[in-house]
Formats: sequence, structure tokens, C-alpha cells
Amino acid sequence: MKLRTVALLLIGLGLAGCMQSKPEPVAESAFKPRDKELLAKAPYQKATIAEPYRRHIVDYHRKEAPGTIVVDSDSRYLYYVLPDRKAIRYGIAVGEEALAFSGIAKIGRMAEWPSWTPTSAIKERLGPSIPNFVGPGPHNPLGARALYLYAGNKDTLFRIHGTNQPEYIGEAVSSGCIRMTNEDVIDLYNRAKVGAIVVVLAPNQGDSPNNPRLALIQNEPVR
Repeated sequence: MKLRTVALLLIGLGLAGCMQSKPEPVAESAFKPRDKELLAKAPYQKATIAEPYRRHIVDYHRKEAPGTIVVDSDSRYLYYVLPDRKAIRYGIAVGEEALAFSGIAKIGRMAEWPSWTPTSAIKERLGPSIPNFVGPGPHNPLGARALYLYAGNKDTLFRIHGTNQPEYIGEAVSSGCIRMTNEDVIDLYNRAKVGAIVVVLAPNQGDSPNNPRLALIQNEPVR
């Protein structure tokens, strides 16, 4: 039996046995006319997101209040907490080791189709080809929406935002920020409020009931 087959079985068992979960499809009403226009011009191919990283409504076992956002970078999940011990679970891409923020912050501001001005640290790390400024649009690395996280009145420079590379959802590739598909970040933006608490769990402190990454490994056949 190949690991791919085992992976599919484990995913099914994990989602069915560890927690109640149901898909939460994209609502067409979530998109403004500008969203539809710009997303139709996206300069990337539509990515196929693995089932565990698609948007689901799930049972939620932690104690955060409704309206809180919880980021579990170990499992590549972001949760938007709902009433009655439920949450909307989104798949995310997270920062590489030593680049990720962890702790408690608040949403300091929110933006639709934001521009991007890379920091000097990002330019130094990624090289001289990085532009000084990228205007709004589907080519922008911040994608369709951005939630800017603040500690007190200070910008942490950490963002939850869309992406122009949806194929990396479920991986650790970004410069520290949390990436979501543009469709998912629009959905989150429509639910979240300025001032909402954001809890970013530290690496190796993940608290998801199940971890699909263990089931998605497909390197060697099972003998």
C-alpha cells in the first residue's frame, strides 16, 4: 500500500474521528465588484488546495472568545472563533523558522487591496530585485486584503494577508506573515473587526485537535 492511499485514509479518519467538520464554501456575495474584476485578472494559475486546508467549520476546544483569531502555525491553520464552541478553520502559509511572530496582538487596521512597501530587512534578505513599492492588485504579494497586527499602539510589522502564490498554502515559505488564499482572506476580512484579539501560537506549541501534515507525507511506500 502506498503512502498516498494511507494519507487519504488518515485524513478521513482525522477529520471524522477527531473533530466534527463541514466544508464552508465561498459565498459569491462576499466579493465586491472590484474583487471579481481583479481576481479575474490574477497572474497566477488557480491552485488546488488540499482538502484539509480548505475552509471548514469545525468544533473548537480552546477557550478564546468569539471574534478572536488564533493562528496555529505548526498545523498551518488559522481559526476564527465562533459562538457555541465552533470556529471557521482556514488553511494558511506561514513564516519560515526564525521569521515568524508569536504572541498576542490586536488588529490595528485593515485594508482592501493594499499596497506593499517591503522593509529594508526583507530587501536585504531577498535581494536587489525586490521593488521599493508594489501597488494594489492581484500581482501584489499582500493580495486582496491585509489585517495589520499591533501590540499596544505599535505596529508589529506582522500581517495576515492574501497572496499571489496560493499554491504554497499549507507550507512554511513566507517572510514571517500569515498568507491565505485571496478568497479566504476576503471571507475573514468580512468577519473580523479592528481591535479583535489575535493569538499566534509559538512554534512547537500548536494546539489543533489533528495535524493533517502528518497524513500528507508521501515520500516512501509502506511495506
